[in-house]
Amino acid sequence: MNPILALDFGRARIGVAISDELQLLAHPLETILANERATSRVVELVRQRNVEHVVAGLPKRMNGQIGTAATEALEFVEKLRAVLPCPVVTWDERLTTVAAHRALRDAGKKTRHTRGYVDQVAAQIILQSYLDSRTANAAAKDDQ
Repeated sequence: MNPILALDFGRARIGVAISDELQLLAHPLETILANERATSRVVELVRQRNVEHVVAGLPKRMNGQIGTAATEALEFVEKLRAVLPCPVVTWDERLTTVAAHRALRDAGKKTRHTRGYVDQVAAQIILQSYLDSRTANAAAKDDQ
């Protein structure tokens, strides 16, 4: 199997994570500046890593509605869909950045030293949630 790439889209930075080839574990990969080169960098990563598909975090509001941040993420997803040779899916990412900050703090990392890395960890959390959900759904189908 080919790896899956995940993105945590933000106005300033985009965190990137990638799965292992068995699509079981997510690993932080890099942080991309959210500028005009962001789309081309994602294209490069997809081609270099022979990615099966991309999972883009969708930052819905706590009530499930689409707000400004989610609208901006969806616009970025549409740009990617137009240029990538693989599917791009969205995944609910509510509170992943909060969870990433907590995980880094619990690991003894100081907040000011984690600015570039927290986006990667958020992407890792998005991807791991997505992978775990696929595994659980596959197991549920096997039980039927």
